[in-house]
Amino acid sequence: MASINSYLTFNGNCREAMIFYRDCLGGELTLETIGETEFADRMPNVIKRSIMHAVLAKDELVIMGTDMVEERGLIKGNSISLMLNCNSEEEAKAYYDKLSAGGKASHPLQQTFWGTLFGDLTDRFGNNWLINYDKNR
Repeated sequence: MASINSYLTFNGNCREAMIFYRDCLGGELTLETIGETEFADRMPNVIKRSIMHAVLAKDELVIMGTDMVEERGLIKGNSISLMLNCNSEEEAKAYYDKLSAGGKASHPLQQTFWGTLFGDLTDRFGNNWLINYDKNR
């Protein structure tokens, strides 16, 4: 079966965001700059440190990112969230606290009527996260 990975677009702060996510979630981070690509000599020096492609991988978790914004610019909205399914209540609380630092803890973790520990937040980079722990999973 095919799989879906999160691919986030940033406006020059991809490196900072991906390091933040690595520090919050763990995993191995790979960053490729514009300056490391085969077309680097055709690019202005000012963007050569920008991230062409980033990958954060830990077990089944994969988050990708870039600083490459299309001509219309970066438009952030609330139609996309990253769902983080946790393995324990402690893990959910730790991730929630780390990811909400400097952001907005809009819906604190709490037991839901459908039986999970759930909360949501917007991190300091404007990305929406849903944190979930289902003890029956």
